Amino acid sequence: MDLQTRKLNAIEYIARLQDESIFDKIELAISENKVRNERKLRPFTQKQLLARAEESNKEYQTGKFKSQDVLEKESESWK
Repeated sequence: MDLQTRKLNAIEYIARLQDESIFDKIELAISENKVRNERKLRPFTQKQLLARAEESNKEYQTGKFKSQDVLEKESESWK
């Protein structure tokens, strides 16, 4: 079955739908998909990547970082 036929079948199903809770789920899935599409990740430019790396190196050299042990202890409270 091609995509166009599947879309038409979905439209027919939705048009005949009487259960509002199912329709709510369909609407939620559509809105979540829109949000996901709007948040598409874009790769960093070379300039952005280098700037982030330089900033990270400066923070490391000045002691502005957390060890793996500290992060693991912090994450225990996230549950």
